[in-house]
Amino acid sequence: MEVIWSDDAFEDYLENIRFLIRRWSEKSAINFIDEVDTIIDLLKLNPEAFPLSNYKSIRRAVVRKQITLFYKVEDETIILVRFWNTYKNPESLKI
Repeated sequence: MEVIWSDDAFEDYLENIRFLIRRWSEKSAINFIDEVDTIIDLLKLNPEAFPLSNYKSIRRAVVRKQITLFYKVEDETIILVRFWNTYKNPESLKI
């Protein structure tokens, strides 16, 4: 399966890494990167491993308690849509 990052997902991902480095440590950011890599590996093996979200055809995988990955599956492609910080106002989430 091919994995494609949307622009929003990539920007969210980088924003989370920058925040972790600034607020916690480089090690915390590296752990986050490893967790995302693990989830992507799981998605490649079983794209439907995680439950559907409230958004049509969008699934959600909890990366950390505070970060949820929203993604969709189209044919042989997994599209990473957003990495959402659950502390943000859910009404501001645009998918």
